[in-house]
Amino acid sequence: MSTTSLTSAPDTADPPANGVPADADLPVIARRHPWRWVGVVVVLTLLAMFVHGLVTNPGWDWPTFFQFFTTRTIFSALWVTIQLTVYGTVLGFALGAVVATMRLSSSPFLQVVAWGYIWAFRSIPLIVQLLFWFNIAYLYQELSLGIPFGPEFVHFSTNNLFGPLGAAVLGLALHQAAYAAEIIRGGIISVDAGQVEAAAALGIPKLRQFFRIVLPQAMRSILPNGANEVISLFKGTSIVSVMAIPELFYQVQVIYGRNSRVVPLLMVATVWYIVLTTLLSIAQFYVERHFARGTARSLPPTPIQRVRRTWGDLKARASR
Repeated sequence: MSTTSLTSAPDTADPPANGVPADADLPVIARRHPWRWVGVVVVLTLLAMFVHGLVTNPGWDWPTFFQFFTTRTIFSALWVTIQLTVYGTVLGFALGAVVATMRLSSSPFLQVVAWGYIWAFRSIPLIVQLLFWFNIAYLYQELSLGIPFGPEFVHFSTNNLFGPLGAAVLGLALHQAAYAAEIIRGGIISVDAGQVEAAAALGIPKLRQFFRIVLPQAMRSILPNGANEVISLFKGTSIVSVMAIPELFYQVQVIYGRNSRVVPLLMVATVWYIVLTTLLSIAQFYVERHFARGTARSLPPTPIQRVRRTWGDLKARASR
């Protein structure tokens, strides 16, 4: 009986079709974006044309601009504008938080009162509200405290109640509160109801539920819209010029009314608005970044980190 020994030949893999070994390191080629570079060239060209016009057009009158840009009068007016913005924001959002709480309450009475307040102050133009508070003495020469339709105990004249600046702050704050209430309410209702139910199931007190669970999550929705309102209020303070309050835009009007240099003085106000709006936008970015913790695996990079990353990528590509 003959036995046949079978010897298995070693397995040989088929060579790759393209002739490249399987274990070879393949170069990674980035995707080309030709139209992106076309867009960059177009934007840079338009920007260069705009800058060239700013430099060469004598109508901008840059010597007059630099003459008044840092004067004491402009700084005083800028301080008034900042005060109006801060007071209007703080008082407006404080009152708006109260109105938003009333709208979210289970009481139909509070809901109707809050809705009526928001409806009224969003319907009336801001300039009308400011002029109304500025001329309140025309309608009511005196205000009093006492029993309704009964004896009055304290009287005071509305002429001495508040001046132009106080009337402006009151009008801005009441107007801002109506919009702030809806922003805050929208942020609160954006939080999933299951978060509150889970917190209640764990026995967490309601006040702690709101400040430790609901509010941090709601701030992610409140901050973008709230920051927009603050920036709009900062620029909107120019409307109080109708009340002869010496804020930035009013003082610019007074100066170019004397020297007839309209364009450079308007540029003074414009550049200061741009500077302070940019600072507010930077503050908004870092506050939003703070409240983004826990919602993403990594926080969004700061502008400095993005510049460093882009510079590192360019150096890496150049070294190749």
